Amino acid sequence: MSIVVERYTKIKSNIASLKPIKPVNIIAVSKTFPIEHIHPLIEYGHIHYGENKVQEALAKWSEQKKINPNLKLHMIGKLQSNKAKDAVKIFDYVHSLDSQRLADALAKHQKSLNKEIEHFIQVNIGNEIQKSGIPVSELDPFYNYCVNEINLKIIGLMVIPPNDNNSAKYFKSLNELNNSLALENLSMGMSSDYVDAINHGATFVRIGSSIFGARS
Repeated sequence: MSIVVERYTKIKSNIASLKPIKPVNIIAVSKTFPIEHIHPLIEYGHIHYGENKVQEALAKWSEQKKINPNLKLHMIGKLQSNKAKDAVKIFDYVHSLDSQRLADALAKHQKSLNKEIEHFIQVNIGNEIQKSGIPVSELDPFYNYCVNEINLKIIGLMVIPPNDNNSAKYFKSLNELNNSLALENLSMGMSSDYVDAINHGATFVRIGSSIFGARS
């Protein structure tokens, strides 16, 4: 068993020990790693992978997805609206829906390419100026616009909490917002805080270094 698969199975076992109410999907954050480093996990049967750059994802995953159509690719980084068309081509999920301009672009290209992808609305839960995301005060109208006016498939909310060692507070708040919209999924938690995230309802966690090792 490769070290990558060994790390992955330990994390999966740890998640199972938490006895989450809903199934938890591990997004193996493969950004910057060559496909050769990721292959053992693909061969093991894991299907969810995360990238943060559209061009890197196209170059790395286009052939892999032809070979294995079950693979699911997640856009977890900032997405510019001018990259929306290529994003729709390669990704199955977008976790960083953070503006009406991006929503309109994604809707337009999904229609033209006849492909539906799934979206998480990124929420700026800490009202941080330097972070992307929809402010909490604008979440309800933005959600209604996406769902009712442009027919985007919104499956949940996403958050990257402030770096103040109090992630659990923000995870709890996002879970409450998610429930208020009757959404089924939550994208939150990384290598350092996925346990707290799962304990507050996360169904997708983004784990990179704990699986693939440190990035060079």
